[in-house]
Amino acid sequence: MKVGIVALQGAVSEHVEMVERTLSEMGKSGRAVPVRRLEDIKSVSALIIPGGESTTIGKALVKSGLHDEIVMLAGKGMPVMGTCAGCVLLAKEGDDEVARTGTKLLSLMDMAVDRNAFGSQRESFEADLDIGGIGNFHAVFIRAPLIRKAWGECRALAEVEEGIVMARQGSLLALSFHPELACDTRLHRFFLEMV
Repeated sequence: MKVGIVALQGAVSEHVEMVERTLSEMGKSGRAVPVRRLEDIKSVSALIIPGGESTTIGKALVKSGLHDEIVMLAGKGMPVMGTCAGCVLLAKEGDDEVARTGTKLLSLMDMAVDRNAFGSQRESFEADLDIGGIGNFHAVFIRAPLIRKAWGECRALAEVEEGIVMARQGSLLALSFHPELACDTRLHRFFLEMV
């Protein structure tokens, strides 16, 4: 199994390390590979879009040709997980900040997202979440988005007082937080089991 990590910006090495650790724990052969160009994505079984800055990652996806390829592959059932900025990019609707910056969303999930909903870097926090199908998970939120609403096939898997922070739609998974910064591999395992 080859798991692609969009490597245009953000927490790439942390996801690579977590995927390889998870595969090892699962007893599965495979590896994580960085995805920077169109040819990099052709051989992957699943894809992770990491945190970072959603406008920057979105523009780089369009420029590299990866934007349309991800939409096409996800439409054919390839599992895709978006964390933090990746969560924003998976949404069908963004907030005023997304519109103001001209961020081109992948528009794959029936959800609306507010970028930086919890404030600046200074307002970053950690919280214990009760995640459907997984249980208690200690999550790290850094300039995190919030899933304001979900509709259609999109289902909330975890919430905080302010709203939804994790959702699933088929083989698509959106997380407002950074599971790659936890010592817990259960979320990556949950994702890899979709392959």
